Amino acid sequence: MRYTFALLLAILVGLSLGLIGGGGSILAVPILKYVVGVTAKEAIAMSLFIVGIVSVVGVIPHWQQGNVNLPVAITFIPPAMVGAFLGAKLSKLPFITDTIQMVCFGIVMALASFFMIKKSNSQKPDNADTPTASPDKPPPLATKIILTIFQGLGVGILTGFVGVGGGFLIIPSLVLIGGIPMKEAVGTSLLIIATNAFSGFLGYWNQVALNWTIMISFSLAASGGIVFGANLAKKIQAKSLQKAFGYFVLAVAVFVLIAR
Repeated sequence: MRYTFALLLAILVGLSLGLIGGGGSILAVPILKYVVGVTAKEAIAMSLFIVGIVSVVGVIPHWQQGNVNLPVAITFIPPAMVGAFLGAKLSKLPFITDTIQMVCFGIVMALASFFMIKKSNSQKPDNADTPTASPDKPPPLATKIILTIFQGLGVGILTGFVGVGGGFLIIPSLVLIGGIPMKEAVGTSLLIIATNAFSGFLGYWNQVALNWTIMISFSLAASGGIVFGANLAKKIQAKSLQKAFGYFVLAVAVFVLIAR
């Protein structure tokens, strides 16, 4: 019964990724740890596999809609993959316990909720097809590339260490630094999250026990959610959705920090 409930929750992982381009790992790790009952390191490793598969599925409808910016993604992906692999290896250090990883995860969740709520409050109702970048003069191309590389590395390390795909950081950087529209940022972030997740997963390979039955069944359930979410995203405004999801993530963050 508990596993069936976990599979139903896995659909929400896909819905989150399809609707707002992030939040999948933020939900997947607590579901795997507190509902399924695996250890923190196992939950992080398994969530990276699940979110990686689901993000690949989610990229397809965004690609068909022309919402994936390959030049920007190609700049972001290599340093992010290196960072994700390194972040996963950091978890192998002897002083990194499950408690430390879950506390870090809870803090990241709290920060993610802050960014989601803040972004939803600053969005205009009909800004889906226009960049939300600052009206100031955009940075030179060389500066853009350097900033993107450093952000990619930082997001990657975060992904590998606490299992968070980093969509809440990737999307603002794609909009503000890359200068691309919000819808493109969502589609592009899914491609980046997929590559990050697989790189981080490889970093955990042979470190933890992996339950492939859970991973595959969760991936299938969440994949159904992301296809539905990506199509639903064309019909609803993201502003109110992001705000509600932000408060939900904050509540889960508090729970994780208390339960650890």
